[in-house]
Amino acid sequence: MVPPCLYNFGLINNLHIRLRFYNGHLLELNESIIFEGEVRRLRYRYRFQDKGKNIVFRYDNTPHFPNLQSFPHHKHLKDEVIAIDKPSVVSVIREARRQAK
Repeated sequence: MVPPCLYNFGLINNLHIRLRFYNGHLLELNESIIFEGEVRRLRYRYRFQDKGKNIVFRYDNTPHFPNLQSFPHHKHLKDEVIAIDKPSVVSVIREARRQAK
């Protein structure tokens, strides 16, 4: 629930969270959200990279793969892009934890 003091802003806000794992992997969680009586998510990007800064995976909703069934939602892997529904932040963190071991 959004606190009452935030209801009337109607502004786009950017949320950035960086989680560094002990092995040097990095998970960045970025969301653009707007408060209009409730929280609406506009754009998101969840990027997980290894200690050499190589992408392991990235989820986002940038509209650049219109032929995917889940457009605009998709997942970037090392050598491909796949259709996928928007994941929850919790599921992305769990996926990153599994792959960081």
